[in-house]
Amino acid sequence: MSTDANEVALRDTLAAAEQGDAAAQNSLGQRYAVGWGVPLDYEQAVAWFRKAADQGDMGGQYNLGVSYADGLGNPQDDAQAIDWFRKAADQGSTGAEHNLRVVLARNAAGEK
Repeated sequence: MSTDANEVALRDTLAAAEQGDAAAQNSLGQRYAVGWGVPLDYEQAVAWFRKAADQGDMGGQYNLGVSYADGLGNPQDDAQAIDWFRKAADQGSTGAEHNLRVVLARNAAGEK
């Protein structure tokens, strides 16, 4: 994708996210999480993931779970990670199912 096309995609994603589109909010969060077309900013990523997750978006729930499991953009919190992974797993996210098992095992072993 050319630079112009990337800029158009970012502009369109931002507009949709600001209008409340959960998939666009998750996508914008992913851009901030990796610094794709925007500055790398985990706190901004988490803010957009939360907006998507609060609307029931499976990707937003999964990504918010990752942010809590890894402590990126917010304090590390396994209880929150478990909650968000469980919500995404209930919608069929196999990645969330895997991460839920990992965090539960980590807690059972007394690790952080």
